[in-house]
Amino acid sequence: MSVSTRRWRLVLMLCLTATAGYMCRVNVSTAGALLMDEFGLSQVDMGRVFSAFLLGYAIFQLPSGMLADRWGAKKVLTLSSVLWVALTVLQLVPGWGSFGSSVAFSLPVFLLLRFMVGVSASPAYPAAARGVSSWVDEPFRGTASGIILSSVGLGSALTPLLVTYAMVEGGWRMGMIVSAVPAALMAIGWVWVKDPSPIVFQSKELHTAPIQQIPWSRLILLTVSYSLQSYVGYVFVSWFYIYLVQERHFSLLDGAWASSLPWILSIVSIPLGGWITDRLVLSRMGPVWGLRLVPLVAMIFSGVLISIGAHTGNPIMAAVSLAFATAFILCVEGPFWTTATRVAGARSGTAGGFMNTGGNIGGLLSPLVTPWVASRIGWEGSLHIAAGLAVVGGLLWVAIGASSVQHESGTQ
Repeated sequence: MSVSTRRWRLVLMLCLTATAGYMCRVNVSTAGALLMDEFGLSQVDMGRVFSAFLLGYAIFQLPSGMLADRWGAKKVLTLSSVLWVALTVLQLVPGWGSFGSSVAFSLPVFLLLRFMVGVSASPAYPAAARGVSSWVDEPFRGTASGIILSSVGLGSALTPLLVTYAMVEGGWRMGMIVSAVPAALMAIGWVWVKDPSPIVFQSKELHTAPIQQIPWSRLILLTVSYSLQSYVGYVFVSWFYIYLVQERHFSLLDGAWASSLPWILSIVSIPLGGWITDRLVLSRMGPVWGLRLVPLVAMIFSGVLISIGAHTGNPIMAAVSLAFATAFILCVEGPFWTTATRVAGARSGTAGGFMNTGGNIGGLLSPLVTPWVASRIGWEGSLHIAAGLAVVGGLLWVAIGASSVQHESGTQ
């Protein structure tokens, strides 16, 4: 098997693993209505359950990235996949047999287990970043990162369908079990994969350069931009459907179809953003402008589309503009993660975990701040603020490209 074939098979493994993890991450959102009915949980209770996952996920980003640097991507992702399956099964316990179904019993159990799911899910993308830096040569890392991060769109699109059909047949427990099957398959798959370190060559600079300290000042600037990008992205993750139905007066069915459009587009836009970045890096632009251009242009353009969608009086134009704005804000995932691996070199897992911690802080704030601002100045004003943050995040790349990217020669 050629080096190129092995490389892309590993990238596919990383993508499928991230997708399986994302399905175990969002399965409770789809099963939530039935959980609330069975256990008498309120919307506030379910909000706490959702937040418990995000808390564990955000806190353990950096430790999980450091663990990936120490153990390697294969071991960490194998362990994570096993934990996803085990924790999903444990979530079936409340209300089963002699176990209580009261709120007093079920809510603390769900809070604890969802926190642990967050902890177990935290290595997915930092470990993937470590795998990319170890197994994929420099000119292909943007494409590889984009393919892996398309798991966000894949997981968001597949989970509601699989879990819903399973719930119709066998209730929410069957839906949860079905959502864990891909994770079980990936755990088995990683066991059968031989240690991939010797089979794919690393770039020359990582082969020859000694391990150095992470340039934290540079990584912090990248993380600030990623936090703003995540804030804007989570506006649509959390509120797009509700906004279309309540503010733009879509029917429930029409709102469901329209709210799926951003995730369909993102399945294409995320890998495409990484691929374009690789081509630009190899062009006369070189690594500085090659890594800089896609996030600089895409985040600014996303901000423009958000403002158009917020201001227009045409509901269809609003939905389409905001859907494409989401696709543009997500297409920069590849350049972000590629730049993190380039900055950190052999400590890419740590750098990815640090950057993703910032991203999750933005993600935690977005669902809370967006409706709070909307209640005071209206949804149009709230979306204009998100648009401004997208533009600021894009403009930061003028500095990130100049100060954060290490050239092949090691100069800056």
